[in-house]
This record gives sequence, C-alpha cells and structure tokens, in this order.
Amino acid sequence: MGEGRRLAAGVRGAGRALAWIAAPDRQLHRPGPPARRRRKQGGEDHALGRSRGGLSTKIHSVVDHRGRPVRLVLTPGQASDKTTAPVLVAPLGLTGDVVADRGYFGRAVIDAIEATGVTAHVPSQSNVRVRRSVDPTIYRHRNLIERDVNRLKHCRGIATRYSKLARNFLAAVWLASVRIWIRHYESTT
Repeated sequence: MGEGRRLAAGVRGAGRALAWIAAPDRQLHRPGPPARRRRKQGGEDHALGRSRGGLSTKIHSVVDHRGRPVRLVLTPGQASDKTTAPVLVAPLGLTGDVVADRGYFGRAVIDAIEATGVTAHVPSQSNVRVRRSVDPTIYRHRNLIERDVNRLKHCRGIATRYSKLARNFLAAVWLASVRIWIRHYESTT
C-alpha cells in the first residue's frame, strides 16, 4: 500500500480508462448473455399447449342444427374439454337437445347444460363405473360438429395455424365461420 497512500493513489484512476476501451472488444469477439432478461416465449395469450404431437390448439365450437358455428373458444392443446363447456353453453339461449363428445362428460358439465333448460346427450367415458346411455339416433347428429371443423380447416391458415397470438388466430377462425354462414345463404340459382 505504501506510506501515506501514495502507491494506491496512482493505481486508482488507471482502471477507468482501460475498462472503457476493453469492454467493446470483449463483446465483439466473444458473445455473452443478453444484458436484460427476457420473458419466456409463449404464454396465456397464445393458446398454445404441449401435447404428444408438439404444440397444438383446440378449437371448441357450438353449432346450430344446420352445422353453422355459433360460438367458438380456443384453448391450449393439453387443456381438458370439461373446463370449456360452461363457457360455451352459458351465454347461449339453447333450446332442444345438446349433443356433445365423450370429452365433455362430467357431472358438472351435464349439470351446467341442463341448468339452461335443455337435455344433455353426452356419452360416458370408458373409465367410469356407471355408464350413461345415449340414444344412437340423436348421437349421430354429432357429425355436424365434425363437418364444421372440416369446413374450417379448408382454410390453410387455420389448419396450420400461422398466427402467433390467440386473438389473431381466433379472428381467422371467425372469418372462416362467416364464410360458412355466407355460403349457406348464397343463391344457388
């Protein structure tokens, strides 16, 4: 250290000039981590979920008696179908019968459907003890939803999901649904 701090006084200021010159050179020849931390890619606003096949999105749809989409909801691929049923059914003024897939089977889902005043035709899953029977002639109408999803996927952007954000993808699905409605009402003469 020296006596009277003479040795340390000469060393203190020299480091400032060297650090200012050496920092850009170090960053150019050897990249380091970014200076700021970024948030993780993906998230709730993307409606992307991991499943066996990779990233996927589920389109939950309610169709009318002619197979035209009435209500659409997006969820990540690994999300359960049972969680979306109350969101799909609650705001609609349903009359008659509701036919749903086995994925929507659950006491809470059936109660939510029947609370609106309609009859639920949802077959039970294979892992339950008490089986719920569904009339086969009514359950055949479930193909309306399958045909609706097939018509939606005729649009390449929906079949392959080019949009990153869920709101943009849902907007594209709604535009394809409008196309289905317009085709239904267009003149054939």
